[in-house]
Amino acid sequence: MDRRNFLARTAAAASLAAAGSRLHAASDSKPRRVGLIGTGWYGKCDLLQLMNVEPVEVVSLCDVDSRLLSEAADLFEARQVSKKRPRVYASYKDMLAEKDLDIVLIATPDHWHALTMIAAVESGAHVYCQKPTGVDVLESKAMLDAARRTGKVVQVGTQRRSTPHLIEAKQRIVDAGLLGDVAFAEVCCYYHMRLRENPPTIAPPDYLDYDQWVGPAPKIPFNEYIHPRRWRAYMEYGNGIVGDMCVHMLDMVRWQMGLGWPNRITSSGGILVDTESIATISDTQTATFDFDDMDIVWTHRSWGNAPDPEYPWAGIIYGSKGTLKLSVQKYDFIPHRGGKPLHGDAVIETQKYPTDISDVKDWKLELHVASAIRGHMRDFLDAIDHGTKPIADIEQGHISSASCIMANNAMVLGRTFDFDPETHTVLGDEEATKMLKRAYRAPYVHPATDS
Repeated sequence: MDRRNFLARTAAAASLAAAGSRLHAASDSKPRRVGLIGTGWYGKCDLLQLMNVEPVEVVSLCDVDSRLLSEAADLFEARQVSKKRPRVYASYKDMLAEKDLDIVLIATPDHWHALTMIAAVESGAHVYCQKPTGVDVLESKAMLDAARRTGKVVQVGTQRRSTPHLIEAKQRIVDAGLLGDVAFAEVCCYYHMRLRENPPTIAPPDYLDYDQWVGPAPKIPFNEYIHPRRWRAYMEYGNGIVGDMCVHMLDMVRWQMGLGWPNRITSSGGILVDTESIATISDTQTATFDFDDMDIVWTHRSWGNAPDPEYPWAGIIYGSKGTLKLSVQKYDFIPHRGGKPLHGDAVIETQKYPTDISDVKDWKLELHVASAIRGHMRDFLDAIDHGTKPIADIEQGHISSASCIMANNAMVLGRTFDFDPETHTVLGDEEATKMLKRAYRAPYVHPATDS
């Protein structure tokens, strides 16, 4: 199939999926009721795209930052069809206690994903949760258990699985067998995204409840880079560049190649170059995810140049017949010994969704990712309608997230993790197994704690 015909069929399928979602809403006297926990950057981006694919009613918003919360209430009041102003909450428990939400979106910092997602499904809602699923392996597993126990659909925001040009690459190249035999892939990030400064300790702003923001995580002195967004510089609140960027690319390659759990995980690196910064995440790291018949090797450097400037954040799959390069912007297939190279670009839909243009300016929407978020939301809604698992089901999110978390742990201990997904233990390594669950700050209780 040539690319023109492929794109036409893909577009037609997407249109049918979108039409199905719209018909669902039109045939139901009450639109799906939606709440959002975490009203910062990606919370707004995710909810705006959900509203683009179905006329949902945004009922509730929650954030411990009252300024962000008010801004979001203004935005969604103006954007939704009903023009109703969403209710606002400082506590997710108060929001979920209403028990009137069909869907909850979660876009908090990583250390709040587990408790909010578990509470949301227990309140009766289906959940769309940003990646990674948690900050330790056993809280991530508790999220999976809660989804299965309640029977709720949980879609994780690893939206590479719903990215149009990456779906195209999988179908045209991987599924068509153009790669030949595959035994190795590289995943990487060379963005200079690590905090380099040393901001002074200051009092939290009066619009932020910092104690609630910290929640179950360790509480460190506040500085202006902790909130918003730059909390990723601290291992206390996330899992560094591996937990942020590797989880996307590892998940993408696992999906492309149909892989499950890695059997062994090793990692090395640390803070090797930028030793003066207050940041606690590694600036240099390599990790190997061993799937027996295939290795996936991750590399990041927050300094220096990318080996391939065209693919600074990417997955590269090597086959006996060719090489496939994949990124959020494009893909390239380079065949060996002749043959036709294949190329595809991110799908931009500003004519169909003109608000994308203003959302890029106003809310930092990533234009090349907008179509992927919409596809991910359509898939999420279809799974709810049909009682099926979504493309980025919580189990898949758990595998990718937990694997990245264990890569960080393996780097700390300096040894290989031989992980058993049945028992969720590191075989023959009690110290490594203990690292799968980190301590919670009182009075918060870890969801994997026996009652």
